[in-house]
Amino acid sequence: MSEAASEQWVIDLPDEAATRSLAVMLAGMVGAGDLVTLSGDLGAGKTTFARAMIRRLVDDEKLETPSPTFTLMQVYEGAAFPIVHADLYRIADPAELAELGWDEATDRALVLVEWAERAGGLLAADHIDVALTIPREGAETRRRATLTGAGSYAPAIARAKAIAGILRTAGWADASRAFMLGDASTRAYERLTKPNGSTAILMISPPRPDGPPVRFGKPYSAIARLAENIRPFVAMSQALRAQGLSAPQVYAADLDQGYAVLEDLGAEGVVDANGPIVERYEEAAGVLAHLHGRALPDLVDLADGSDYRIPPYDLDALLIEVELLVEWYAPHIARAGLSSGQRAIFINLWRHAALEIAHAAPTWTLRDYHSPNILWLPQREGLQRIGVIDFQDCVMGHPAYDLVSLLQDARVTVPDDVELRLLSRYMQMRRAQDAHFDMAAFARAYAVLGAQRATKILGIFARLDKRDRKPHYLAHMPRVSHYLRKNMKHPALAELRGWFEAHLPRLLEER
Repeated sequence: MSEAASEQWVIDLPDEAATRSLAVMLAGMVGAGDLVTLSGDLGAGKTTFARAMIRRLVDDEKLETPSPTFTLMQVYEGAAFPIVHADLYRIADPAELAELGWDEATDRALVLVEWAERAGGLLAADHIDVALTIPREGAETRRRATLTGAGSYAPAIARAKAIAGILRTAGWADASRAFMLGDASTRAYERLTKPNGSTAILMISPPRPDGPPVRFGKPYSAIARLAENIRPFVAMSQALRAQGLSAPQVYAADLDQGYAVLEDLGAEGVVDANGPIVERYEEAAGVLAHLHGRALPDLVDLADGSDYRIPPYDLDALLIEVELLVEWYAPHIARAGLSSGQRAIFINLWRHAALEIAHAAPTWTLRDYHSPNILWLPQREGLQRIGVIDFQDCVMGHPAYDLVSLLQDARVTVPDDVELRLLSRYMQMRRAQDAHFDMAAFARAYAVLGAQRATKILGIFARLDKRDRKPHYLAHMPRVSHYLRKNMKHPALAELRGWFEAHLPRLLEER
């Protein structure tokens, strides 16, 4: 394995507790089939490190973990996979490993090996090496660890190194980390908890790799105006806060690697077991009216002095999103799918329906303004009681889009009477701000964008099932289909309704 295919991270460990913490951190990075080699000076803490790592993997802080110096191998049963701790110091010839039943014991196990060099070339080239040394300078308890990720493990070490750096910069290096959730994208979140009980959120949002070109030589994400990195999130968080709204404060961010430490806005949402909490939805609609009644710039500043230009939600973006239905959803419900001619007519009809919307006066369209991304902050006042946490895909688009996202929630059923009442309340608020606000035009745009969004989501949920092996999103399809049928009743969508009746009639059938 060449040196170019490795990543190294040197960490000073002031005491034994720091050694154990490092082992716990590494335990969270490895799994079945992984190889960790452990080396270092006599008394440098290899036993402490191995014991802490094994105990975390088996979730038993009092587990007896005898040294394998004489037994050569100790096998532990973890919750998801076995753990093999081996000490190969007494191996004179790598061939002796076969006599120990090495292959059988290590199959689909996490393998932690001391004196790995005694195995010759029998161990995998791709691995993580932990070298513990005793520096000459410093206190007697001080140690130094050098983590090296070889081959396929190099990115994992680079990622851990970058996260440690951003935690240190933000002042949260002493916090424990607990996985919270991932979403339908590549993002993931962890809750950070300091010893004093204060919390923050670690956002892990690596740069999005470009997919294959689908049109104009560009990938889907570029045409649909999806965020390619964490920079839009950081910019829009600052911009929303400047408008007096509750977006998470960014304590520190690594814009290149895609990590940020954020203010923790809690976990209280705007829905309960019975569905939407109407009073909270009213405030959420009020946030949109507050934003949409202002002249909002398409260029926002970042804390580092640079700026970020919010992209337009143009016709190309609107159309490539509805194409997801014919590409993924149609094959999901129809054996034969659709012909190229039928697809072309579908896109042309949508082009005609969305043309006026694409050229309307734009505002900030947060794009994911719905219940999973809206929090309730009762300790704050007014509109600041609504916490907004997902806005990295913000575009300059029609104001009706976010109201549709809120009131036609793909994951939560918003009763028709509640939707109508809040839609009316929003429009009255806009009319109070601007006597020239055109309610009829807004209602028309609301129906068109509601149909556009439902069309897109049906395609996305089918894709999540088929391509990404996430079938649980299919449970929401009946709700989204209901929204589509409801929006398709608007006269502005009569021609598109005819297309659905001819080619995907099941979507318009009342259930």
